[in-house]
Amino acid sequence: MNLIPQPHTKITYDTSKHTSETLLSLYRSLLMPRLIEEKMLTLLRQGKISKWFSGIGQEAIAVGVTAVLQSQEYILPMHRNLGVFTTRNVPLHRLFSQWQGKANGFTKGRDRSFHFGSQEYKIVGMISHLGPQLGVACGIALGNKLRDKKEVVVVFTGEGGTSEGDFHEALNLASVWKLPVLFCIENNGYGLSTPVDEQYACEHLADRAAGYGMKSQIVDGNNILEVHDIIEELCAEVREHSTPVLVEFKTFRMRGHEEASGTKYVSDALMKQWAEKDPIENFKAFLNQEGVLSEEEDKKIHETLKSIIDEQWQQANEAPTITPDLETELEDVYHKHLYSKIYPSSATSEKRLIDAISDGLKQSMQRHENLVIMGQDIAEYGGVFKITEGFVDEFGKERVRNTPICESAVIAAAYGLSVNNFKAVMEMQFADFVSSGFNPIVNLLAKSNYRWGQKADVVIRMPCGAGVGAGPFHSQTNEAWFTKTPGLKVVYPAFPADAKGLLAAAIDDPNPVLFFEHKALYRSIREEVPDDIYTIPLGEAKVLRSGTDITILTYGAAVHWALEELDQQPDIAADLVDLRCLKPLDLDTIITSVKKTGKVIILQEDTLFNSMASELSAILHENCFEFLDAAIVRVGSIETPIPFNSELERQYLAKSQFKEALLNLHSY
Repeated sequence: MNLIPQPHTKITYDTSKHTSETLLSLYRSLLMPRLIEEKMLTLLRQGKISKWFSGIGQEAIAVGVTAVLQSQEYILPMHRNLGVFTTRNVPLHRLFSQWQGKANGFTKGRDRSFHFGSQEYKIVGMISHLGPQLGVACGIALGNKLRDKKEVVVVFTGEGGTSEGDFHEALNLASVWKLPVLFCIENNGYGLSTPVDEQYACEHLADRAAGYGMKSQIVDGNNILEVHDIIEELCAEVREHSTPVLVEFKTFRMRGHEEASGTKYVSDALMKQWAEKDPIENFKAFLNQEGVLSEEEDKKIHETLKSIIDEQWQQANEAPTITPDLETELEDVYHKHLYSKIYPSSATSEKRLIDAISDGLKQSMQRHENLVIMGQDIAEYGGVFKITEGFVDEFGKERVRNTPICESAVIAAAYGLSVNNFKAVMEMQFADFVSSGFNPIVNLLAKSNYRWGQKADVVIRMPCGAGVGAGPFHSQTNEAWFTKTPGLKVVYPAFPADAKGLLAAAIDDPNPVLFFEHKALYRSIREEVPDDIYTIPLGEAKVLRSGTDITILTYGAAVHWALEELDQQPDIAADLVDLRCLKPLDLDTIITSVKKTGKVIILQEDTLFNSMASELSAILHENCFEFLDAAIVRVGSIETPIPFNSELERQYLAKSQFKEALLNLHSY
């Protein structure tokens, strides 16, 4: 079966719903991106822009869809959707500056092409991994639904992107939650050079909607009026009934994936057939035939649009180039946040770690009416650890949301909520499962503010750690996966009072936070915890014991291993530093302690290679070398996956090695 879209039918236009003025407006809207592209292709050959992803032949889709949307409705385009930006009236000189990496583009020269968004124009740009933006659309739509705003969210993908898991996760999520999303597939025949019959085996991608209980529609993507009229009807339906729809646009990519790719893999015959269905030439001929557009008027339209493009290009050329500023670059990694201290109340109650986390989450829900929490089994069931037990009774299922098993789409949806000015907390059922959502964390959440100034107001709760006999897939402490990534914050408390205050502060913070909660500490550690909500600033370590012999740097469950061992070693006067927050890191407290004691042991549950202990050791050698009286000692778990058997687990954990390492360093 040849699945490449075939241009079997001649384009016919139904003008019954349109005035001549509307037809001409659509023609001008179609022509603008084509003329811009023709200029850009010339400039590309001249070396004045670096890369170009052409949408020639596909303009009717972007223009027709955008034209029927309300200005406040979000649209999430791909890199062939120039018509989205021009139809939304994004200033051309800013687009041109964006493509040149200039200061007055949309990303301060930090990203290229259409990898950007703009709240002003309600556009959310893609990342190169394609799939996550489908989940982002779900999150934005969820925000609209929670506010009872009858608005549609439109998101684009190509037929290639429909093979990604994110596509299926997002469609399922939208269907289950009945979200007002219009999913648009631009089926243009090839994923770079891979034809569609090597990408999927169904006849139409629209047929997949049935598996999600979702309505679908196939549209001739080269017919501007068919695109406009069908999408207008579908958007009205989506707004009214808050239900997702999948649309497959049949079209063709007339140029390479990007210009350097070429089109040698496409037959001349097929290229010629699709050229005859050019959306602009066909519409122009029809308007000529109907007496709506004369040759003279068409010439004037071309001249006017070209003049606008040339003037805007000149304005972009005169715009300042980027002057690198180190302080600005570093500051923009995180969204600016003015920490607001909430002091703890005098009234306290004894709480376990699990109770304190539940308390902090509940009080944050009460404090932030725009806070939504999501996760597997967190609603009536209360989560596998019962942290959200009873939350549905107080906050309802709109704000306490069970999710399907789809970590990637839910994280992307959490980001979409943030785009729509909500806060989101996602419970990762076990920290191990975060690998299924790794991409949107490190490529979407982490880079968002740096790329286009959009906060990612998301906290991901991470139940983690060994010591409970849960084996290789439920016991990892994988904080080092995320401390490497600029733009993320990583918190890892060891005590109930710290956990509550740090969680409240993490939720206040508009930046993405990975909040690690050690499962073995959930019900084993108790202390007095203030009853009311309070905050502890992220990035402040806590000195639990003071001494001059040795500095012990640690966090999580390992804090308690160190306390136990120090209780058994009264002759060792140690500075015991609980890091609490791994990113940002409290270097002042750490370095002050090491300069005082001259000896350092770093204790962690994680394995050593490429870990927090490795980074801390390097930092201290660079900053405290002349103060050290001995080599820095690192103690971590053995270099194997985490075993299930209790004896094997005991052997695995760093706790078994700590005593000997401490005594050896003390006696050095």
